[in-house]
Amino acid sequence: MTRWADIRARLSPLMMRIARRVPRGARFGLGVLLMIGGTFGFLPVLGFWMIPLGLMIAAFDVRLFLRWRRQKKGR
Repeated sequence: MTRWADIRARLSPLMMRIARRVPRGARFGLGVLLMIGGTFGFLPVLGFWMIPLGLMIAAFDVRLFLRWRRQKKGR
């Protein structure tokens, strides 16, 4: 298994759990907050890892990304 496939396999259950349990507006807000917190990655508690996670969570509510993800999943 490649490194990216391993990362994707680990994140998939977490992302599905967030998609099912967190309301639509809260998901987008949480994603934006994570991206803003990621810009302060030089601080001890916050990190640059928050930016891609915020993008993934916010992408659940953006139609363009939803279409892209569905097309990619169908392949």
